[in-house]
Amino acid sequence: MPRQVVSSSLDAMSVDRVQAETGPSETTVGSRPVRRQIVGTDLCVHPLALGCNAFGWTATNDASLAILDAHRDLGGNFLDTADSFAAGRSEVIIGSWLRSRGARAETVLATKIGRNLDNPGLTQRSIVAAVEASLVRLGTDYVDLLYFHFDDKTVALEESLVAVDALMRAGKVRYLGASNFSAERLMEARVLSALGLPKFVAAETPYNLVHRAELEKDVAVVARAQHLALMPGFALAHGFLAGAYRNKADAADTARGQLAKVYLNRRSLRVLAVVDRIAAAQGTAPASIALAWLLARPDVVAPVAGAGRADQVQSLVAAAGIRLGRNDLLDLDRVSAY
Repeated sequence: MPRQVVSSSLDAMSVDRVQAETGPSETTVGSRPVRRQIVGTDLCVHPLALGCNAFGWTATNDASLAILDAHRDLGGNFLDTADSFAAGRSEVIIGSWLRSRGARAETVLATKIGRNLDNPGLTQRSIVAAVEASLVRLGTDYVDLLYFHFDDKTVALEESLVAVDALMRAGKVRYLGASNFSAERLMEARVLSALGLPKFVAAETPYNLVHRAELEKDVAVVARAQHLALMPGFALAHGFLAGAYRNKADAADTARGQLAKVYLNRRSLRVLAVVDRIAAAQGTAPASIALAWLLARPDVVAPVAGAGRADQVQSLVAAAGIRLGRNDLLDLDRVSAY
């Protein structure tokens, strides 16, 4: 599916071209996109992947269930978790929700492996054991999208892909993605897939208005060439782009605040000021604008963003219905340029 390569700075002409020619295949209700198809798969996902890393960590069991309910009620169907989130507790909570709500068939479930202390790394043994353990915690027979959480350079990539191939043949994994992989390793994986091993269909990597360079300089170019779906991780910069942390006092004494402190600098605060201005003009939340900018980027299918409370989910899902104007896109791109 032809889309434009990400550039570090968009001019007026390129913004018009991106809006006209980019973006994954969508189904719509009225003018609002509600599903995007991941190229090379039959997975159709809402343009917001609900990040579930807070479940069992900063969000209690009851709060997590309420967040999942709110996400589903607002049209969401795409969950993003990992076997290492809260030492597996996130998967357990999701599994209990899927069972109690009878929601497995309508949910696109993505999980990551490789960082759980019980099954670390991407050896064949670890991959098989990690997937089996995740399936138990999630209470399901299969995972729609399995990510390698981080690249394990101590293991030949071929060995890791062979292990996933066996899991796919057994019906336990449907599709494979790469999280936090370099452009070079993505290219190596594509060579191996040409030999018959499973191919990556998605790449998840940190990407947001205050963290652009790492992806745009090389990973995005490779993703474009390979038709990989980009799933921006930390899409709200640990809550900074939602306006949750504007000074050191805001960030004090909270786990997420400690992670967001790195963004309390002049450049990032200038970015947030532009996000605030556009959000005020549109009568929406800063989080919605930050996510809408990502959704306007080439090859982005679904940013990954989480919530700590159910009442925060609306601003995440609302991004799918926002169409930023040409001038807004230019302002955001310029203020966030590296």
